Amino acid sequence: MTEPTTDQRPRGWLVLKHHLLTHKIDVALWATRLATMVFTIGYILPVLGNPHNSYYKALMANAATSALRLHQRLPQVQFNRQFLSLFLLEDAAHYLFFSLIFLYSAPITLVLAPVVLFALLHSASYSLTLLDTLGQNSWWGARLLISLVEFQSRNILRMVAFNEIFLLPFSVFMIFTGKTSLVTPFLCYRFLGLRYTSRRNPYCRTMCHELRLSMEALAYNPKCPTFAKNVIYKAITFVSSLAPVVEAQ
Repeated sequence: MTEPTTDQRPRGWLVLKHHLLTHKIDVALWATRLATMVFTIGYILPVLGNPHNSYYKALMANAATSALRLHQRLPQVQFNRQFLSLFLLEDAAHYLFFSLIFLYSAPITLVLAPVVLFALLHSASYSLTLLDTLGQNSWWGARLLISLVEFQSRNILRMVAFNEIFLLPFSVFMIFTGKTSLVTPFLCYRFLGLRYTSRRNPYCRTMCHELRLSMEALAYNPKCPTFAKNVIYKAITFVSSLAPVVEAQ
């Protein structure tokens, strides 16, 4: 009868140091995501000086994360149409574009929501990798927090997708408050179109479909006035006509 095998890989601070030195881009991604979360907290709770500076630093940290991720996914830059097509298919390119959209407008708290949620989700995953180099039973408190984040990963991604959708009409409203320009809603529409056609993250499409079903259910309700039904159906038709065509995977 054979005894169960156990993981005999070395653990400890020297292993962690070796991992940090041999996975520099992954560690840099982890650091920029942590920076995104720290600066977001600094914007909401002004403990790091000027909260406006923290807001823009959070967006710049997110842009750095996106740039590093693009370097991993597309290491060979080429100046042709094929490379541009591949570039626009990458989720990291979408959020690099997202950071640039709002980097030159007034601070809007809602903008940081998808940025910090993605940073939380991905940094938690890599933090677990780093903790594993120290030992399976090390830092159990941090492991518990990471497991809670990973358990809620689906809800986090749904929340991010809803925020991506909601930012488009919200950016139109922000024009009247002077926080965005007339160009911002058009850029947000382009960003939302990229997210809708994402190959790796279907949550934006899923949320759009669920929102449409919810509105149709509201219109089907016998208590819904006729004029409200007509408005809902026209709105659904209009929004559906704006949705980009999703190519078969």
